[in-house]
Amino acid sequence: MTAGLRAIGQSDDHTLVELTWREKRIEHRIRFGRIADDQRLDRHRRIVSFAPGSVFAFVRWAANEYGTIISRIDIVRAVGEGEPYQTLPFVRPGGEILLRISGWPKVERVLGAIDAIEVLGIDAADVALEHWRHLNHRISVNEPFRVYSLAQHRAWLLQRKVSP
Repeated sequence: MTAGLRAIGQSDDHTLVELTWREKRIEHRIRFGRIADDQRLDRHRRIVSFAPGSVFAFVRWAANEYGTIISRIDIVRAVGEGEPYQTLPFVRPGGEILLRISGWPKVERVLGAIDAIEVLGIDAADVALEHWRHLNHRISVNEPFRVYSLAQHRAWLLQRKVSP
């Protein structure tokens, strides 16, 4: 991505993600998150932006003539200006990485956990940050994880009200 891509209508404090889709070859997509702006670059690529503090899931998959060569999901909190961040490919400047999982069986477990959260009527972008960290640690070592619950979500929402 080039510096000129900041011209998509957002201030410098937004996090930019480059998405690509080429059928049966490469797929970089957002699984969940509140996109602040979206700019199509060409038929296969676009740039989306996220406001500081927002959480999104970025899925990357690629294949060649022999099959899948990469399967990865990152759940990231977009950072504000001056906040520390980690870098990851196709995300500028980077973000707070809450979950980073690779390998299709593990990615599939994360996607299943996201689906289960959404079945509860909860937007995955609003889930407690600690839950994504918990999933990251448990799935990365092939251990069972706690399922996110409505009670846990209510507690998270109350905590956000009383904590700055």
